[in-house]
Amino acid sequence: MALTAIQSTGFQFRKILSYFPQDISLAFAYGSGVFRQSGTPQNNIRIIKYGIVSTDTLIDDLLHWKTLYIAGRLHKPVKILMQKETGRLHSALNRNLKSAVTAAFLMLPESFSEEELYLQLAGLSYSGDFRMIIGEDKAKVMNIVKHNLPHFQKLYSNILQECTQAVYKPQQSRVEVDKSPEGQFIQLMALPKTLQQKITALVDPPGKNRDVEEILLQVAHDPDCGNIVQEAIFAIVKSSSLTQSAKGILTAGMKKSVSYSAKKLYKMIKSLRKNKS
Repeated sequence: MALTAIQSTGFQFRKILSYFPQDISLAFAYGSGVFRQSGTPQNNIRIIKYGIVSTDTLIDDLLHWKTLYIAGRLHKPVKILMQKETGRLHSALNRNLKSAVTAAFLMLPESFSEEELYLQLAGLSYSGDFRMIIGEDKAKVMNIVKHNLPHFQKLYSNILQECTQAVYKPQQSRVEVDKSPEGQFIQLMALPKTLQQKITALVDPPGKNRDVEEILLQVAHDPDCGNIVQEAIFAIVKSSSLTQSAKGILTAGMKKSVSYSAKKLYKMIKSLRKNKS
């Protein structure tokens, strides 16, 4: 199995693993208790939220972005608690990061700063999440990136340096990407399968049944290519966030779910007031 995520504040992360079976292929911790987030106090509340999925489910989402629920969390820096060095899992983790960079390239202009790239990457899994409209801190993505630029650089610098579709200038903290139709077609063809399917569903009228390559070539020449990619990601995340919220009510119970949502709503309102003042 893969113990995919532990969100915790002020807790000894590895101690948690002793309560789970030992056949874990990957365990990681995330959240303000691991990496500093702007506007989030570090306190000693010993509360954890965790998720468990099979290794096959984990790898499938990393490679194909069927839900982007786990893959999206791993677009951002996390603290790896345990990882079995299996080639299949390692390859899937790396492929997920490369896919995120490729998707971000398609949605960004020809030249942009590293911070703009990391904001785009951190925001992929929140695009289409209805919880970002009601209940989540509106500045959540900025809060994640603002104090963690070195962690994002560590995660993505090798990928940017090796990428043939972009020129990475670390000293200037800038990236230039190939926005020609030919360049965008190569990027579109490298996207995860589910995202390609969502793109083709948006562009191809029912009944035409053109092949994916033909449709993506059309999108590569479209001035709205970036918006189409963003809309397709929105569709994946929207479906996933609704499903996960429904599961949360079933597993945690209505009382705990309402209490959790109320805290999120309070946090959002507090953030809005702070930004207005």
